[in-house]
Amino acid sequence: MASHNLRRSSVAGSPAANFLDAFFQGAFLSYAEKHLIAGETVQYETRLHWIVMLGHALIAAVLAFIAIAFLVASPSSWQGAKVAPPRGVMYWAALICLMLGAIFFCIGLLKRNATEMAVTNKRVIVKSGLANRRTIELLLPRIESIAVEEPALGRLLGYGTVIVRGTGGTPEVFSQIARPLEFREQVQRQIAGEPKRS
Repeated sequence: MASHNLRRSSVAGSPAANFLDAFFQGAFLSYAEKHLIAGETVQYETRLHWIVMLGHALIAAVLAFIAIAFLVASPSSWQGAKVAPPRGVMYWAALICLMLGAIFFCIGLLKRNATEMAVTNKRVIVKSGLANRRTIELLLPRIESIAVEEPALGRLLGYGTVIVRGTGGTPEVFSQIARPLEFREQVQRQIAGEPKRS
């Protein structure tokens, strides 16, 4: 965690510097890093696979293509049309398409980053959702099993479903997780007390 600290020697100790240090330190820390208990260290972290952004990215690409079409279209291309739109209207239409594309892409990015999964030397920590946040924390000794399901495309692209079952509890299912087999291996290594791989 010390590596995330930002040092500003010129204003060290001032309230403004302390606020900025706390803000930037928190901005670059994951949920798990912000909620570690005494003696706990993060061993592995993963998120949702980029496949969850595919639909949003495709919509953004289509809107960007339409925007480019508006920008490069010349008045002569509207020959045969009863009324050719003014050039300014076409610029505004392109801008709106670009803005909508950016919004769709950002929604997909937020969706991907809203879920975090971490393995520490003591727990498995999962956080999902932005506005409606859901967190799951399982102590390593209380994990009964961890299963991975990978579809054919998931094996090719590196995503799958992770199913974690705690002792006496109901299974927790997490879909479209990036590198699910590695996540399971890290959990198993921590339960077995093996050191973190470099």
